[in-house]
Amino acid sequence: MYDFVVVGAGPAGSRFSRQAAAAGHDVLVLERGEVGTPLACSGHVSTDVWEFTPDGARADLLQNEISGARFHAGGPGERAHRFYKDETISNVIDRVELDRTLARAAREAGADLREHHSVIGVEEHADRVAVTARTPDGKQTFDARMVAGCDGPVSRVRRELDLPEPGEKLQGVLAFSDENDPGAHVDVHLSVPEFFAWRIPRAEAGVEYGLAAAPGENATGLFETFTADYGIETGETCAGMIPIGPPDRVTGYRSFLIGDAAAQTKPFTGGGIVYGMTAADHAAREIDPRSPGSLADYETAWRDDLAREIRLGHWVRRAYSLPKPLQNAGLSALSGKIGVHMDKPTTLFSPESLKTLLSRS
Repeated sequence: MYDFVVVGAGPAGSRFSRQAAAAGHDVLVLERGEVGTPLACSGHVSTDVWEFTPDGARADLLQNEISGARFHAGGPGERAHRFYKDETISNVIDRVELDRTLARAAREAGADLREHHSVIGVEEHADRVAVTARTPDGKQTFDARMVAGCDGPVSRVRRELDLPEPGEKLQGVLAFSDENDPGAHVDVHLSVPEFFAWRIPRAEAGVEYGLAAAPGENATGLFETFTADYGIETGETCAGMIPIGPPDRVTGYRSFLIGDAAAQTKPFTGGGIVYGMTAADHAAREIDPRSPGSLADYETAWRDDLAREIRLGHWVRRAYSLPKPLQNAGLSALSGKIGVHMDKPTTLFSPESLKTLLSRS
């Protein structure tokens, strides 16, 4: 009988496993394939990511430092509106190695992490959960006091236990070119219906091109048009769903969701690495595997921390659908030096941001 079976060894799952194991719990982690593959997520993150990684990880994972962004109301030929700081505001990292680094840290803390274990069934009982997986040795069932669903936007745990779905799932597509671009600015293009496309310089590691599109849109076709407008050829594309809008409940009787499975993401960018690991820390602190009632403490803790940022993020995203003349007018008025944190829309209303905006009026 494990204390926790964790399904999924992405950033949220590995972070929770590391923290729970360090707290003395018996933790089993089941990853359906190899940790870090297939890639389905951008590697552009805030500098807060290093608060969740082992010592020395930054030197191994960092590819480029970013100090600003150029926003375009349309494609590459449209006017650029520059937003920037005088210091680094975000990092571009090796996304695959991030997963592997976090998984190693979980193992070193005492978690039993097993790759090539694909979960096919989850059952809650009065005193335990039973998690069944296909393994290299055949089908196996593992018993635990609780199960953590950290298995992404199309969560098997969520589906098996009939937990509520995210409000929306966007279609994400990205690929890389072999350009050597050490530039300090990303490009954001409001040319995709209801969302945006991006270009992220990764120095010697190439350039990342990507976009996310609402359900019903042809994300692949939009991506092909976007890269063609840049006049660039990319390698093999990576695709995945991006959950937006956490449901009202991410816990069951002996189950809980973290990260993309819980749609703990930023509605205005789709990123969820830092939000997911933040929620993972709350789960590790609040949840007692012997006390199902402690799941309510997890629900309260992560929402107290992130719900306001997520709510404001929805408002920011609405600006993506404004008519192009209004977008250009707004970008022109707001462009320049900023005081905004990329994970925290509430910083739009910080004294630093308000002072900056008033100085332009």
